[in-house]
Amino acid sequence: MKILKKIIVENNENIRLDSYIVTEDKDLSRATIQRLLEEGNILVNGAIKKNSYKVKKGDIIEINIPEVKKTKIEAQDIPIEIVYEDNDIIVVNKPKGLVVHPANGNPDGTLVNAIMNICKDSLSGIGGEKRPGIVHRIDKDTSGLLIIAKNDKAHINMSEQIKDRKVNKKYIALVRGIIKEDEATINMPIARSKKDRKKMAVDKDGKEAITHFKVIKRYDNYTLLEIKIDTGRTHQIRVHMSEIGHPVIGDEVYSNGKNEFNVKGQMLHAKSLEFKHPITGKKMYLEADIPEYFKQVLQICDNK
Repeated sequence: MKILKKIIVENNENIRLDSYIVTEDKDLSRATIQRLLEEGNILVNGAIKKNSYKVKKGDIIEINIPEVKKTKIEAQDIPIEIVYEDNDIIVVNKPKGLVVHPANGNPDGTLVNAIMNICKDSLSGIGGEKRPGIVHRIDKDTSGLLIIAKNDKAHINMSEQIKDRKVNKKYIALVRGIIKEDEATINMPIARSKKDRKKMAVDKDGKEAITHFKVIKRYDNYTLLEIKIDTGRTHQIRVHMSEIGHPVIGDEVYSNGKNEFNVKGQMLHAKSLEFKHPITGKKMYLEADIPEYFKQVLQICDNK
């Protein structure tokens, strides 16, 4: 069953159609509105219009929201540590080695399959399918905190918070070499590598990428860092640390991957998240301790 919403423009707003709908309907994100426009599910005075159409007084905007389809993704009983859960969001501590979303090469056995099992019917349908609202991601071989939205309203709000850089994300990383500065900021744009399309790289024509780091402890030939990112580019921390000559230990893509600890996957952990609850507005601070293997490596470093 479709949901029909109707908006009557009361003034000569003279602004873009998608921008006007965003201000009038807080339950829809700009991305969702643009998708509905492309699909012909938004009409102005009974006709299909482009995003750029400027609304006028007396315009009647009809928004048809199609029924959410059931996803083809299967629920799977995969053990996941739940750090926080309520009716609107769930925050999990993703283990290293677990892919976030099904894709070519990883059709199942992912975090999404696990969330489908945990949330049952309480899922976001913002993508046109009933599925978990993955609002941000971390790499397969990075562990730590991830927020999942259970409904569209929470999904839209969390996506906006991330876009506006209002979600404070902090990571813990062990990198190769001794970093002399106690703290610093890396501001280098990142784009898809022109040499290897599977990799990302610092590129003057890329998107803005800002990484702040602070030294927690220096070891014999390694440095333990607390890292905060303002932007969420693909592989951002790994690319930035490699670019300044201090790749993350165990990173097989942006360093030679070799390390005397024989860890598989990068020693990078999404330790904490600070944000406003998408529905109540309450300030949230959540933390996940570093994994056991990470602690064991740090003990080895301490004993050298």
